[in-house]
Amino acid sequence: MTDRDVFEYAVLRVVPRVERGEFFNAGVVVYCRAKSFVAARTHLDENKLTALDPDADVVGVRAALHGVEGVCLGGDDAGQAARDDAGRRFRWLIAPRSTVVQPGPVHTGLTADPEAEVERLLDLLVR
Repeated sequence: MTDRDVFEYAVLRVVPRVERGEFFNAGVVVYCRAKSFVAARTHLDENKLTALDPDADVVGVRAALHGVEGVCLGGDDAGQAARDDAGRRFRWLIAPRSTVVQPGPVHTGLTADPEAEVERLLDLLVR
């Protein structure tokens, strides 16, 4: 049997009009402490976005989703979080917020390959 590690993940939701509370899934953030791994993958369905809000800022939502990916990567793309470890960046990203891009609840699982888990969850929960 392959060694597996605990990982945590949250789904990224797009809430075009926060006051209405309607949302759809647009990405995932995965963190594996044992591997010091954090990554996000996103997929914006523009048709869903404009169905919920015809006046939605598609470019702004896409930029916010790419910003989450940048924070996970660290370095210059992470802004203030650039020097934080993977765990701190994950915790910052999953903190509740009232913006157009919001994290859902955190879930856990076991994986031998956190990078593959990111893609599997994106396919399962978003696409």
